[in-house]
Amino acid sequence: MQSKDQITAGNAARKDRMEGKAAISNTTTSCVFQLLQEAGIKTAFVRKQSDTAFIAAHCEMIPIEWVCRRIATGSFLKRNPGVKEGYKFYPPKIEMFFKDDANNDPQWSEEQIIEAKFCFAGLTIGQTEVDIMSRSTQAIFEILEKAWQPQNCTLVDLKIEFGVNVLTKEIVLADVIDNDSWRLWPAGDRSQQKDKQSYRDLKEVTPEALQMVKRNFEWVSERVELLLKTKSQSRVVVLMGSSSDLSHCEKIKKACATFGIPCELRVTSAHKGPDETLRIKAEYEGDGIPTVFVAVAGRSNGLGPVMSGNTAYPVVNCPPLSADWGTQDVWSSLRLPSGLSCPTTLSPEGAAQFAAQIFGLNNHLVWAKLRSNMLNTWISLKQADKKLRECSL
Repeated sequence: MQSKDQITAGNAARKDRMEGKAAISNTTTSCVFQLLQEAGIKTAFVRKQSDTAFIAAHCEMIPIEWVCRRIATGSFLKRNPGVKEGYKFYPPKIEMFFKDDANNDPQWSEEQIIEAKFCFAGLTIGQTEVDIMSRSTQAIFEILEKAWQPQNCTLVDLKIEFGVNVLTKEIVLADVIDNDSWRLWPAGDRSQQKDKQSYRDLKEVTPEALQMVKRNFEWVSERVELLLKTKSQSRVVVLMGSSSDLSHCEKIKKACATFGIPCELRVTSAHKGPDETLRIKAEYEGDGIPTVFVAVAGRSNGLGPVMSGNTAYPVVNCPPLSADWGTQDVWSSLRLPSGLSCPTTLSPEGAAQFAAQIFGLNNHLVWAKLRSNMLNTWISLKQADKKLRECSL
């Protein structure tokens, strides 16, 4: 995908050359797609190839622009008189537009897309595919919205396109996401807009005005690289009552890795060495890194409750229950003395997800993986239902 030093507005009714835009746009797109891909969103992006181009999987493009809006502004206000600028949508509003420059990209309904009976790379676009694109649009918007928040920048709306990967026959996020694709308002202030709207709003295109627009695009491309990083630290510490529980604990560690969360394994017994258990606790409290403790103890679980009663950090029980006494042993994790709060999950993956949900409150990269997991689970169920219905016909 090769970017150009060209900027347009009004379906190319206004067109100008802006030197350096190709490199700026390619940097923006590459960072955004990398962020989404690492979160788990399926995209056409493969890798950045040069300053002005990136490699993408071969897709047949679906000629629909999907727009997701958090704040009412722009064309939405013209199409919906009476709605004031700044109205917020909860959840974000999804709109679709058929790509047709001659008719100014008319707005389409889901029914129109389905009745168009599009077929790309052998995949017919029906209700299932429309639902997948709609859900994906909202998830992609929310991930990017969350990513811009640490920069004190509001993602107002977003325009994206999907294609069908000709090899996998899957619907993937394709085309580009650059500064032409969204509205960004620093500090939520429209007057500070840094997106292409600053070009659309020009009454006269002068060299000085284009330089102002270019500075806005550069501002975005410099900060978009920060979306791939986080200042927030996090850590999971798994405390096991015995090394015989190691295989159970390694599942927790593996699951933490999928969220990008460091995980350490320790052996300590609250029954046999309470002083050592509290010393280990103090060790992790003392370095200032936000920590979630996971207590893995079978039989009589004193580890989780003792930790919960002696730390302000979150503690979750994840007991490795045995087949013979499990139904009795679990009560030592569930029935706690008053003043304690350590929830219990029997799934190692669930314990890791619990920690990720806590850290995701302040870490947009962890949150993005959680949000993507939700989307991909929903998509897999949707596709399974479609396959089952096709087999039944």
